[in-house]
Amino acid sequence: MTRFTVNGNPTQYELAADTPLLWALREASNLTGTKFGCGAGLCGACTVHVDGVAQRSCQVPIGTIEGTFVTTIEGLSDARDHPVQTAWLEQQVPQCGFCQSGMIMAAAALLKANPNPSRADIRAAISNICRCGTYPRVEAAILRAAEIARGS
Repeated sequence: MTRFTVNGNPTQYELAADTPLLWALREASNLTGTKFGCGAGLCGACTVHVDGVAQRSCQVPIGTIEGTFVTTIEGLSDARDHPVQTAWLEQQVPQCGFCQSGMIMAAAALLKANPNPSRADIRAAISNICRCGTYPRVEAAILRAAEIARGS
């Protein structure tokens, strides 16, 4: 049995220790906002926060995160009003939407670590793949989210 906190709720999983966090979240907890993309940790569709750090959940065995705090897109904000979520809508980032939860989680972690990123910082930190090519809007939304978070 593995225990950790998911979106503020203590959770225990009776799954094999090598079960990827992605599948524990999606299948056992029904938190389907975290998406399966490549299964190899390359695309970022499955990005969640583990103790505040962006992680590709398809590559995190649940046995390695005992006692941690996991945040998924469902737990990022109660009212869906996190600055990144607000900016995402303002900048009309989503197209097909598949990669968006992972992108938002990666962006939120970036802004937590660097509240005033440059465009170069964003390009270096956000390695998620968007097949629709929304990268210019993603960059604009992250810059806008930083403004919102600063109150400007």
